[in-house]
Amino acid sequence: MATFSQSTVGKGSDSFTDFCCSPCLEHKIDQWAEFYCDNCLKFYCAKCINLHGQLFGKHLTYGRGDTSKWPVSKEVEDFIQKCDLHEDKRLEMFCNDHSQLCCTNCAFLNHRQCAKLALISESVKAPLPDLQQLSIKIQTVLVELKELQNYWDTNMQCLQVSYKKQLHEIDQARKKINIILDEMEKTTLKELEDKMMSLKASVNTNVENCSKLQTELKRLSDTLHDIVDKGKAELSFIASKKCLEKINQSETYLIENLVQVESSLTFQADSDFQQHLSKLSGLGRIVVCTQAVPLSGAQNKVLAVQGKSEYNVSIPSDAEKRFDIIAICVLLNDQILVADHDNKRIKLLDHQYQVVGHCDLNACPMDMCLITPSEVAVAVDGNKTHEAQFVLINDGRLVKGRKLKFIHPCYGIANNQQDLYITSGTALCKYSMTGDLLNTLYEDTSRRCTIYTCAVSTSGDKIFVTNYEHGKVITLARDGTVICTFTDPELVGPRGIHVTAQGQVLVCGASSRTILQLDGEGKKKLATLATRSDGLYKPQSVCYNRSSSSIIVGQNVCADILVFKVK
Repeated sequence: MATFSQSTVGKGSDSFTDFCCSPCLEHKIDQWAEFYCDNCLKFYCAKCINLHGQLFGKHLTYGRGDTSKWPVSKEVEDFIQKCDLHEDKRLEMFCNDHSQLCCTNCAFLNHRQCAKLALISESVKAPLPDLQQLSIKIQTVLVELKELQNYWDTNMQCLQVSYKKQLHEIDQARKKINIILDEMEKTTLKELEDKMMSLKASVNTNVENCSKLQTELKRLSDTLHDIVDKGKAELSFIASKKCLEKINQSETYLIENLVQVESSLTFQADSDFQQHLSKLSGLGRIVVCTQAVPLSGAQNKVLAVQGKSEYNVSIPSDAEKRFDIIAICVLLNDQILVADHDNKRIKLLDHQYQVVGHCDLNACPMDMCLITPSEVAVAVDGNKTHEAQFVLINDGRLVKGRKLKFIHPCYGIANNQQDLYITSGTALCKYSMTGDLLNTLYEDTSRRCTIYTCAVSTSGDKIFVTNYEHGKVITLARDGTVICTFTDPELVGPRGIHVTAQGQVLVCGASSRTILQLDGEGKKKLATLATRSDGLYKPQSVCYNRSSSSIIVGQNVCADILVFKVK
């Protein structure tokens, strides 16, 4: 029987020790093998093969150029056949009910009730798995994991830069006050340090997760090279199942991290601190600023509709029986807010899309956007009412808060950090969160509804506005400069527009009865996600729920919202 070198496969290792010369090993010499004898089933170094040739001249030997004809090493067999859950056990069975490899412990603990549990030797079916394709797939996933790890590394650098910048801001604020602030400074710096350490720990955890998946995939990839073309059906079968499982784990991890939260630290000084010096406990607040940052290509990943459901959002106290679900927001706890235009209400839906709360407004809601994880701003408009009404979601109750009044109509509303964007029908205006007009970014007075609704890209560098009258989606830069204009025969009367956390752009064609997906720049159509044949009737609003992988659509003259399952 062939003798192999001691394995280097272990925790943290991504390679195997090569074959060693069998005769040398018998003399406790660790010598690299250059040949394999198919008759002796042994390996030989360059020196020993000469003696072997003299004794067994007719034996069939293979050199390094024919390693495909060498056997699979014991180390490789042990690695492939070892149970991941019970490392002292070998994989002997396969559960077809769960598509899982099992050792005897797994079978006893987790698969006793399974009807299709069989020995691996009985489960192997021709043709053998394509291990070359699995190896290629592993390399693809490794590249994606490396990209994700690079993101975390870059995020750590940015975090360090913001940390140093805020230290400088703290120092500048400190110079404006006297010696009684020494203790307050210590308190603030401690808060900064604690949050920095917490964020660094979080980023390091993600880096370690990426590294672990990469290490495991590399080990499997190296293993595949060792058993390809060996004709070992059971090993190939086990290897394929292990590879697919690890690939699925990696792909799931990549999908879960498709959109990352970029964290930084900001010191927010209190503008009134000099007047209230003796009452303050710190120089200001250390705030973790987060921003959804899609990974490369995420904004242009095409969504595919896989099914549709309908849910009625009317309630007995609705005064009007005509409905227009004009806006939709998904909260971070997966609850959903819908704006019922005709009934002048905001309604809160649970995970089953049942109405569990509502609040009444003094005019018709026109649009809605998230301000914080538990607060939205609603564009409210009527004969003499032009407002942004803030609504807080507190323990399942909708509580109206402050409101901002405007001198122009309020049709659309969007938020990005401390900027509030309001559309008037003919203009896009940027306001502060206190209601101060910062500037008018864009105007089109050719018709009444040329600037209808708006949405901001995840990075905040682009604003998308719908031109209802002319069937356009216009992409603007931060300063209002037109970047591009999108038109399409399938987009007539565009109304609601939404940017997903991944940066994908969705827009409703109210008159064309369509939902389109545009590229992240708003330049071209990537897909027609739904049409009249899917039950659309004058769609007014659209929103993507990432946690349930679904697109929610609100319509005119209809109390039913449509929920499209997407992939």
